[in-house]
Amino acid sequence: MPSANPAFTRNPVFNGKGAADAAPTMSSTQLQDLYERPSATPADTSRMTYDDAIVKTALLFAVLLAGAVVGWIVPGLFIVGALVGLVLGLVNSFKREPSPVLIIAYAAAEGLFVGGISAFFEQRYEGIVVQAVLATLAVFGTTLALFANGKIRASKRATKIFLIAMVGYAVFSLLNFVLMIAGVFPADNMFGLRSGIFGIIIGVLAVIMAAYSLVLDFDFVQRGVKTGAPRKYGWSAAFGLTVTLVWLYVELLRLIAIFRN
Repeated sequence: MPSANPAFTRNPVFNGKGAADAAPTMSSTQLQDLYERPSATPADTSRMTYDDAIVKTALLFAVLLAGAVVGWIVPGLFIVGALVGLVLGLVNSFKREPSPVLIIAYAAAEGLFVGGISAFFEQRYEGIVVQAVLATLAVFGTTLALFANGKIRASKRATKIFLIAMVGYAVFSLLNFVLMIAGVFPADNMFGLRSGIFGIIIGVLAVIMAAYSLVLDFDFVQRGVKTGAPRKYGWSAAFGLTVTLVWLYVELLRLIAIFRN
């Protein structure tokens, strides 16, 4: 039956005028050779793979570490890094298509923030940065191992609880920040409402939320690979993991500082 679609009627491959030339006859040897070729891998079809997501994540962390070195040397840049990182984080989160340039820029800005705030805490509590880094790697490694072995999975109920807890935590953090800026707490109190036992409890809950956020990130990567998502979304996976790991590191840094205080 003829088609009214010009993409078919004007194309000699589909209108019968050039089909013979477009599809040459293959010999039995050629057909056998074609049959014996290995199946195309996700990389061959430009689909998202675990290796690709890992490489992109490693690239972002290399950029983040380079920015952290600059932030460590010039701690005052942490404010610039925090503001730029916040803006780029929101932009990348709401973009429908991942932008490698903006994602890499976000990693660089977060590096300035992480390096600057790490230098500040290190001056006050010697050795705390190494402790926070090791704790971050321990939480990340444990969470990844449990997820890979099927011990923990993202569920609708747990995710709903996580989202509610995140809203409550965001409101609490904003309130604490406003009170600290307003000078409600003594000058030597660098944690505000997050001091003492209450601060430790809040810190532990924040670390648990960050760990569950890692589970959600791993689940995203797994679903992306299984459903054959386009390869470019490996950048989205790397961005999500970077955001979560920076959050986890900062929470552990603050929690250890509260303990040592």
